Amino acid sequence: MRNVGHSTAQSVAPLIGIVDDDQSVRDSISSLVRSTGFRSATFESAEAILNSESRYEADCLILDVRMPGLSGLGLQSRLAEVKCTTPIIFITAHSSEELRDQALRRGAIAFLGKPFGEEALLSAIQSALELSGLEDEGEEHVRNGPSKPS
Repeated sequence: MRNVGHSTAQSVAPLIGIVDDDQSVRDSISSLVRSTGFRSATFESAEAILNSESRYEADCLILDVRMPGLSGLGLQSRLAEVKCTTPIIFITAHSSEELRDQALRRGAIAFLGKPFGEEALLSAIQSALELSGLEDEGEEHVRNGPSKPS
C-alpha cells in the first residue's frame, strides 16, 4: 500500500488490490480489472493483505465491508493509522447509510452495493487512480473498457 510520495513507473500498469472473502467475487473483479489492462492481486481477508508484500504495491484497494476477522472498515482504520494513502473502494452486500457514511467520511472513494455494474466499478477505479497520481493510466483503461474476446 502506498504512502505519501510514492512513484510508479509509467510502463507498469496500475495494481488493483481486491480483498473479499468470497472467491467468486475476487475472481470476477480480478477478471474485469485485468481485461482493462490493470494488474490485480487478490486476498481472502484483511489479514492476508496485511501479511503480504503486495500491500506496498497497490495503487487502489477494493475492500469488502463484511469479512471474517478484520472487517473492511477495520482494515481502512488500520491503514489510516500507518498513514497509508492508497485509495479505497468499498463493496458490500450489506449496505446501510451508516456504514456508507462512515466509510466515505474516513476517505473512501466509493461505496458500491452488490451487485454493482462494471461501469460503476471502473469509474470508481478511475477516480482512485486520479488520487494516486495515475490518472493517465486509469483514464485510458476505463475509456477503452474491458477487452472483447476475439
